Amino acid sequence: MASANRRGGASCRPSASRHPWGRLPRMTDLASLTTKPVAARVSMGTKLAYGFGSVAYGIKDNGFAVFLLIYFNQVVGMPAEQVGLAVLIALIADAFFDPIVGHKSDATRSRWGRRHPWLYAAALPIALSWLLLWNPPEIGNGGLFVYLIVVAMAVRFSFSAYEVPALAMLPEMTRDYHERTEVLRYRFLFGWLGGLVMLYAAYALLLVPEPGYENGVLNPNGYHRYAVAGAIVMLVSVVVSALGTHRLMAKPNTGDIRHAAHGLGDFVAALKFRPFQLLLAAGICAFANQGLFFALTNYLMLYVWEFPQMAFNIYPFVLFLGVALAFVIVGPVSRRLEKPRTAAIGALLSLTLATMPYWLRLAGLFPDNGTTLSIALVLGLIALSTTFGICAMMMISSMIADVTDAAEASSGKRTEGIFFAGFFFMQKCIGGLGILASALILSTAGFPENAQPGEVAAQVIDRLAVTFAIATTVIGVLCAWLFTRFPLGRADHEARLADIANR
Repeated sequence: MASANRRGGASCRPSASRHPWGRLPRMTDLASLTTKPVAARVSMGTKLAYGFGSVAYGIKDNGFAVFLLIYFNQVVGMPAEQVGLAVLIALIADAFFDPIVGHKSDATRSRWGRRHPWLYAAALPIALSWLLLWNPPEIGNGGLFVYLIVVAMAVRFSFSAYEVPALAMLPEMTRDYHERTEVLRYRFLFGWLGGLVMLYAAYALLLVPEPGYENGVLNPNGYHRYAVAGAIVMLVSVVVSALGTHRLMAKPNTGDIRHAAHGLGDFVAALKFRPFQLLLAAGICAFANQGLFFALTNYLMLYVWEFPQMAFNIYPFVLFLGVALAFVIVGPVSRRLEKPRTAAIGALLSLTLATMPYWLRLAGLFPDNGTTLSIALVLGLIALSTTFGICAMMMISSMIADVTDAAEASSGKRTEGIFFAGFFFMQKCIGGLGILASALILSTAGFPENAQPGEVAAQVIDRLAVTFAIATTVIGVLCAWLFTRFPLGRADHEARLADIANR
């Protein structure tokens, strides 16, 4: 691999003859692909607008992770295995769509640049497909299975058309190593804020008990309200963010299309790029743990910890506390430790804090369910685990942007869309596999359908707790190790940019 990919290398000039992406770039090539010269610092207004667009994805991700399984399984009545399989099939179809969006976005030529035509076009399909997801027709399990596959595909395709171009704007906004993390802080902050505000609204206002439905989470009428509220907020988020970044990023680009992505060869080269491979592997582990936790959240809180409604109302604020702490500490910590080490430490701390109450419970050392101390300890550890988990995920996105620069230095092509399409597809795949894995955990534990809190056998609850704790520990340790293998650091990045500037 070229010296650009060795930490601390004195030179980052790759060999064109050795690298599969071909010749070195000329500055005229790079300039032709940039809609606006890349500044070192991004204005606060642009950061806020860029971040606000992730509200839509936060709502979608939270809905899929927290409510989709329990809604279709316990409310609609589909077997958990069918729900997981339907989501997996939709993901397989999505495998062919994300790379297409990335490629087409890289190659788009318009008076609004490469990304903004996609942002505007995706807004309405996102809202409409979300409404359909939570309003299935009254048909048998076979028909519901097909319906869930089709509508889940529509939701994912719509979000691909928005999120891949939006993420690909990050390397175009700034080339500064640390400024990219600063910009991403706002995207993560708003994404989590949107998801958690909707989560709180769901528990406190939308999924509320009604006559005939003593538990609000199992109230079908609440999910219809949840769908409408989510669709409206998603539509506003996407449109406002696109308008807010329009002035800076939506500039005519009429450069030579030869230096954008060409097709299959560029996809293959991206997948062979060692730093990208490591980040994809680490991301698979990080998002797998997140997917497992969120897909099982309602099961763990309802049946393992037997939380009262009050705890469900507090839960979104607990998660947002973790997000706010991550927003504050990630910048200073990453500047001191650099991105790979920050990510590795964050992954280890996150899994330790997330599994601690389950190990203590199995050892008989945790307070009894229903006590104030038990609720406070579980929620407090969740908040801290969330803090360090988000720090690790911020580092993944920031390092993906650095990978695009390393690839550009080798190939002479700006293919941010391809790399972020791969990253985004990985994230969605693992989210869907997290739902499937959670369904398998529930099946392995022998968890019954239409179960009521306090009425599930103790051995079933114990199997659920220990299986979850073991799975997330194994995945988290592997994730931390993969972060330590990432080869690109700040010195490499700055040397690479200097080398491009000199040429």
